Amino acid sequence: MALDVDEIEDVRTLLAGARGVLFDFDGPVCRLFPEGSSGPVADELRELVAREGARGLLTAEEAGDKDPHAVLRAVHRGRHGHEGLVAVLEELVSVRELEAARKAWPTPDAARLIRMLAGRGLRLAVVTNNSSRAASFYLESKGLRGFFDAVHGRTRDVHLMKPHPDVVVRALRSLGLRPEDTVMIGDSPADVGAAARAGVRFVGYGRNLHKESELRDAGAAVVLGSYARLLDEE
Repeated sequence: MALDVDEIEDVRTLLAGARGVLFDFDGPVCRLFPEGSSGPVADELRELVAREGARGLLTAEEAGDKDPHAVLRAVHRGRHGHEGLVAVLEELVSVRELEAARKAWPTPDAARLIRMLAGRGLRLAVVTNNSSRAASFYLESKGLRGFFDAVHGRTRDVHLMKPHPDVVVRALRSLGLRPEDTVMIGDSPADVGAAARAGVRFVGYGRNLHKESELRDAGAAVVLGSYARLLDEE
């Protein structure tokens, strides 16, 4: 998963020419639900869906997916007659994400990278499919919130979650930046898609081979396995 020298220099060049950096939250900044701990949350959502007689909205894959967002998207997709359920599920996910933020695992060297970029005068924002409350709480708890100009997260309009570019566009607007002046760091194919649709340059963060492969298959030209090499000259 090691990058060659040229790739590292490509990332440094991208960051050197940027006026702002957008960070996805879960992955690039911390691990919100480490070691499969999102599974019980997804199960809780499915139990609620079943009690509301809406189990049929889930595909076989979604019925076993450990990602709560998969359940949320599924119910939103088939929401006709279940509009109120979508709002209840979204709020429950937000509450569980906020609880998880209290125990999240910091991504190695993320805090150093954030401080370094802010110290260079770059404007920073979070662009996440998670609750903005959870992201803001985590950043505050680690003494990092002051380095970010904005934190943008999921809204009740579930269809606007990444790969839709909405959250990226909102961040650009709040920072007063053009897409070409901005770099996004993300760890999922949805991040790749959102950045591309918004016209923002992208750097992948893949903490393991599976993540790296997903990002490259989605079109990410450069994928970092860690931030350490970017900090060599800090």
